[in-house]
Amino acid sequence: MPAAMITVDGISGSAYRVTIGRHQVVVDQPLEAGGQDLGPTPTDLFVAGLASCTAYYAGKFLQRRDIPTEDVRVSCDYSMAQSRPSRVESIRLRLDLPAGLSDEERAATLRAADKCSVHHSLQNNPDVAITLSSNAPVVAGRKS
Repeated sequence: MPAAMITVDGISGSAYRVTIGRHQVVVDQPLEAGGQDLGPTPTDLFVAGLASCTAYYAGKFLQRRDIPTEDVRVSCDYSMAQSRPSRVESIRLRLDLPAGLSDEERAATLRAADKCSVHHSLQNNPDVAITLSSNAPVVAGRKS
């Protein structure tokens, strides 16, 4: 399945509209960081992608066994590195499953959740390249 086209357009200040296929979300910075707090930070959204992928993989495993997924929950928190470059240093995920699962079912669901493609992407360092579009003006004397 091809990945959804993602575009990010400035709104104002630190706020951006992220369009993912037919869906939109606004990202911003909190007030104390100079933003307007119109949405989660990009880093929050990054970690939320991991948490929601984990929930998805656990849920698909349960669905294949006709176990309802309404009680599946992934809670997470993360911490930023104190040194440069700025980055997420650690992420802690907690998977809550429906009541009544056996120990074997719980362990198997955890193994399924661990197959999350976002998790695997983090473990295997994807190549990331940032380039300028051909119509982007280059300002003389300005270094990036």
